[in-house]
Amino acid sequence: MTRIAFIGLGNMGAGMCANLVKAGHDVAAFDLNADAVAAAVSKGARAAGSVEAAVRNAEVVVSMLPAGKHVLGVYFGPDGVSDHAPPGALFIDCSTIAVTDAREAHAKAEASGFRMVDAPVSGGTAAAEAGTLTFMAGGTAEAYAQAEPVLKGMGKNIFHAGAAGNGQAAKIANNMLLGISMIATSEAFNLAEKLGLDAQTFFNISSVSSGQCWSMTSYCPAPGPVPAAPSNRDYRPGFAVAMMLKDLHLAGDAARAAGADIRLGEMAEAIYQSLSDAGHDGLDFSGVMRRVKGEI
Repeated sequence: MTRIAFIGLGNMGAGMCANLVKAGHDVAAFDLNADAVAAAVSKGARAAGSVEAAVRNAEVVVSMLPAGKHVLGVYFGPDGVSDHAPPGALFIDCSTIAVTDAREAHAKAEASGFRMVDAPVSGGTAAAEAGTLTFMAGGTAEAYAQAEPVLKGMGKNIFHAGAAGNGQAAKIANNMLLGISMIATSEAFNLAEKLGLDAQTFFNISSVSSGQCWSMTSYCPAPGPVPAAPSNRDYRPGFAVAMMLKDLHLAGDAARAAGADIRLGEMAEAIYQSLSDAGHDGLDFSGVMRRVKGEI
């Protein structure tokens, strides 16, 4: 059993925290939303009324926060984690943030005498609840070895992506590919329909042909072929447009800094930005199918 402080109990963090409890860890949960803390307590966590209370005796601090500014503030701002965590505690940040912010956090942690791992996730809320997330971890080999048993309590696939910030690099590159492939899959289903193929027939063919991809077989944007996909529940979000757009913005920023050519990534960003501008932030990102079909 490991003493863990969990900070950030939103849509993803709530399930992750609950799974750490299920894995037998002693978890102190903190969030600015008191209802979220109460929900975590109902799943077996202990309530913490502040960051200080959460991390005071923690061997490991796990966080799931909205953006880099929140990560840097929570860990290294006034009265933050680094001010109150015991010497030698491990920091595991599972937020999706800029690579530069992640590397700054690592440097600050090291300067304060702590190890840190950036470990963003893939899989969405369903995987967070089921404990089947994929983690992409960046940090030293020693920090990763310490983090791996904790990550296994929340995920199914755990990867060490390399040095500080490489977890974020893997996450934004992966999600850029996902955003592009979801648009392409939507266009393919729309074209097939206009040429006289129904969605199930096209799925049966393409899902075992060269066009097969995760956006088709696991998260099909056309209603029908994949019963569990958001397309069959009016595109209620598992992973919302706003979240995809955030990741595409991060990918664009990183690409410009690195001098990488991501023309299709930029096109995907523009398409999801148009959905956001039209008030569809809360739509599942596979709802881009509606834009492709001219419905919204």
